Amino acid sequence: MLNTWILPSMKHFLGGINLIGISADFDPVHKGHVKLIQKGRRLADKKGEELVIYLNKGYSANHAPFFASYEARSRMALEAGADRIVPIEGLHHRLTMAYTVPIRIAMMLEDGVVDYVDAANVSPKSIQRYAAKFAKKGIFSGIPRSLPNRNVIRWFAVNEFLYKKYHRKLKFHIIPEETVGGEKISGRVIRREILENNMKIPESAAKFLPDTTIQILEEEISKGSIPGERNLKVITKRFNTYSRPKLTNIAHMSADAVNAVVKGRSYKYEDQIWASLRMAGYGPVLTRLAISAVEEDVTRGEVYSLIKRYQKDGIIPPDQTVEKVIERAWFVASKAREGVPSSEAHQMFRKGDRIREKSPYSFEGGMHLRSFELESLEDSMEAEIFVDNRDRLCTEIRASDRKIKSPLKLPALYATYLRLLVDSQFIPLTARILEKKEGWRVRILVGNGN
Repeated sequence: MLNTWILPSMKHFLGGINLIGISADFDPVHKGHVKLIQKGRRLADKKGEELVIYLNKGYSANHAPFFASYEARSRMALEAGADRIVPIEGLHHRLTMAYTVPIRIAMMLEDGVVDYVDAANVSPKSIQRYAAKFAKKGIFSGIPRSLPNRNVIRWFAVNEFLYKKYHRKLKFHIIPEETVGGEKISGRVIRREILENNMKIPESAAKFLPDTTIQILEEEISKGSIPGERNLKVITKRFNTYSRPKLTNIAHMSADAVNAVVKGRSYKYEDQIWASLRMAGYGPVLTRLAISAVEEDVTRGEVYSLIKRYQKDGIIPPDQTVEKVIERAWFVASKAREGVPSSEAHQMFRKGDRIREKSPYSFEGGMHLRSFELESLEDSMEAEIFVDNRDRLCTEIRASDRKIKSPLKLPALYATYLRLLVDSQFIPLTARILEKKEGWRVRILVGNGN
């Protein structure tokens, strides 16, 4: 009989017990994962501690829906030797890994995890050497793809960073990545082969799976609960009908992405949306995150507030705070006015260059209004910011009798600043129109307007 007991939360149950932790998708649990769990099991038994799996729920660490349900994956992990399962949810359709990893490590440290088990084909010393560079900078985004096991490097780096807050850190236990007959084990390949084999587990996939996983997968397949899928009806409706301003307000949607999506309408299938986002320069990970954000209607303000919450707790590195993102946009815009290319200005900022002038969180712009539109305007009406198909910064006002769209009139410095904030993908921008002696103006607020 397979064990189906799952503990939904740890904090109120532990009472000072030290833990061995593993954080994973386990979609599904394969023989490489079993080796991780066995390593954790040996540590737990030796120390008289518990082995806890922090299992992603809702969306994977790479922002995709799961092939197998959380309940099924939990059963697989418990059968492989874990003591308890803790769900990690609400993060991976909102935040990139540069933010989710600090949050997950902080959660484990607060729960009492002392030892952490992971797999990599690079020596721990090499990982520590790479990680030290990023930990020193306090930046955990943009880790080069060329680095081996870069996600493990990120975990090492964040662990070092969080030592400043907790005065303790996870002890990493790195084992070699498992192979079967010399073949690397890939969950993505396993899932694909099952799908391509009409939802039957072929031997080419079964050889990578423990018997308990095969049993659970077959049960789930027979119930029709595999594979997990996106809500395509909701996704296509939103990508087909949301206006440019509304799409711009969705987290992880840049101006280029919004315009590529609008240009590519109409959508019936997810791969059509992928094509539009890839045309906008999105890679696979950001494409999945953007689609997940649209699926869940995640706004910029929602992500901004979430990051601010973890900032307050000291979990977000200084160079990843929302204030620093805004400051960087102002720095790059200011340097652009001096003729410095934006790529060079970004590098200057990352190296520590700063300017005296503080980033404005509120500024005004003008509009191009037609005479018949003036009668529809009222002071303090809400306005929305977007970039039109001619790459112009614009505002949209929804009056009671009509929708008014106008290009924004801004000095070059502020136009560059605003465009960079639009492309930040999670800094919220709100606006209201104001009636002044010189005419109607738009007051734009950055973030929460402080």
